[in-house]
Amino acid sequence: MTNLTTNTIFNDVPKPWGIYFQDTATAIAEGITETHDIIMFYMIIVTTTVTYITYSIVVTFGKNPISYKYMIHGTTTEVIWTIFPAVVTIFIATPSFVTTYTSDEVIDPAMTIKAIGYQWYWVYEYSDFINDSGETIQTESYIIPDDTTEEGQTHSTDVDNRTVAPIDTHIRFVVTANDVIHDFFVPSTGMKIDACPGRTNQTSAIIQREGVFYGQCSETCGTAHSNMPIVVEAVTTPKFTEWTNEQ
Repeated sequence: MTNLTTNTIFNDVPKPWGIYFQDTATAIAEGITETHDIIMFYMIIVTTTVTYITYSIVVTFGKNPISYKYMIHGTTTEVIWTIFPAVVTIFIATPSFVTTYTSDEVIDPAMTIKAIGYQWYWVYEYSDFINDSGETIQTESYIIPDDTTEEGQTHSTDVDNRTVAPIDTHIRFVVTANDVIHDFFVPSTGMKIDACPGRTNQTSAIIQREGVFYGQCSETCGTAHSNMPIVVEAVTTPKFTEWTNEQ
């Protein structure tokens, strides 16, 4: 998707054989991506070091049936390989804790969207908004079959009713299920939380840019598990107000 203001092209659509994150749309998703990059950096160092040590051992002692223990042991070596993993763990844990606790924060949200998982579709309730009939705004979201997909819609990931949400707004997502366990997962927003029958879980997001963000149920919930895509369309506040007035 292209942002018309900055002329920046964002990767918001899942791609075949994709091996990295989609472009972030929230601070939480950005923190998750940065945490991943930090951990991968240290894992490369650890993997390289362990591989080198293993190779050196095989080359040095592989053909030597007898080795003298006092020539291959040393206090300095023992101290190094004890302290080094501890230091790496600290560097990995620090950003992980920050991201984890930030994603759990739901303080004074501006609005709430309730997502209810069914076999096999989603229902969204906007409990803060009432329509002309005096009822809470509610939409049902079904996958668009391949034989009815139109130009601009994505294969097996688009829906008939998208979840419309305003940008720059603290939104609380309350997630539950009606039958079996589902999972509400939208990678670009950093939201991933189980939808459990008889229980409500919550997460939050402040979407920082306009766009259409694709997700999927990530809990095996039955034969049509793959037919439960999630599409969040982030719009400006005036556009969101116009959308609610049409419901």
